[in-house]
Amino acid sequence: MHPEGSPISQRIREIPPSGIRRFFDLLASMEGVISLGVGEPDFVTPWRIREAGIYSLEKGYTSYTSNYGLLELREELAAYLAGRYGISYNPHRELLITVGVSEGVDLALRAIIDPQDEVIVHDPSYVSYMPCTVLAGGVFVPVPTNMENDFWVSARDIERRITPRTKAIILGYPNNPTGAVMEREELVKIAEVARRHNLIVLSDEIYERLVYGVEHTCFASLPGMRERTILLGGFSKAYAMTGWRIGYAVAREEIIEAMARIHQYTMLCAPRIAQMAALEALRAGDDEVEEMVAEYDQRRRIMVKGLNDIGLACFEPKGAFYTFPSVKGTELSSEEFAERLLIEEKVAVIPGSTFGQCGEGHVRCCYATSLAEIEEALERMGRFVRRLRRHRTK
Repeated sequence: MHPEGSPISQRIREIPPSGIRRFFDLLASMEGVISLGVGEPDFVTPWRIREAGIYSLEKGYTSYTSNYGLLELREELAAYLAGRYGISYNPHRELLITVGVSEGVDLALRAIIDPQDEVIVHDPSYVSYMPCTVLAGGVFVPVPTNMENDFWVSARDIERRITPRTKAIILGYPNNPTGAVMEREELVKIAEVARRHNLIVLSDEIYERLVYGVEHTCFASLPGMRERTILLGGFSKAYAMTGWRIGYAVAREEIIEAMARIHQYTMLCAPRIAQMAALEALRAGDDEVEEMVAEYDQRRRIMVKGLNDIGLACFEPKGAFYTFPSVKGTELSSEEFAERLLIEEKVAVIPGSTFGQCGEGHVRCCYATSLAEIEEALERMGRFVRRLRRHRTK
């Protein structure tokens, strides 16, 4: 027994509960709430993809697959990456099907991190990066970003934080929570830093298809980065398949074999039914993806304009389906703003502090909901902000 009498490990006690889940719990107890908090598409998985899952059930395809995943799916993914980004991977030894990108992050970090190895990550960032680093025994090293530079992380700021213990860099672009998309020129500079210091880069590109008026750069496609990159992707966002829990990791054979070794003892394999659906998504889902992206783009423009109009300064996100407006002018913390907005106007947003210290002063608003709900949410938020202003001037 632990000296203090607790059976819980010190490592687990260092991990805070998810700030997102706390607001979901509040949300569940209220009626009439418009949620801009959940980071998932409001679209139903396209019919042809659902039908592939149904067909697999009808045919009795309910057994395990290889730990690495269906070879047919891995071959299709390898062809997709080669055709879209010009990078070649061996589907037999360099590609692993995971249970969502979140499992991919966990596997990648556990596969490469030794105790006290340092992992450099931009702040704000996806909520899983820090806990997964700690669970792997690593040390999380945040690099500040801000709205003034569109939440880009610079190669210079990364290099300043490199020590002899640094093992890896995590990049999540297009970004959750900010919607930022980094341009190729700056990513090339980060690649040069990784090469110079012999670092691995985990590039979480789950939102790679959700970009607006810009081109996504696949980090592994940059010169010299194929062998240094663990590329993580999936089907949840672009294909509206969040509940199917299908992702993938691609990297050089040594790394994928190590990740698969952990995967085979903890998850065994991703569900065959979901893998069959993902295969159909790759083969026939492009039209639906383009339709959803066009709809997100319209919502994005309305959301950004609406937030700026009510006085919540918001830079223009170029990817994913989030805006990250500043609430500093309200003189409330991000958590106070989110909690009061939920209670007083029944609009759910996520405090920026959930995503790191640099998220404080912002809230994440997801526009993966209908235009009617977005417009109503903006009306309620405007009313809330005006009421705060009146109280401050009394």
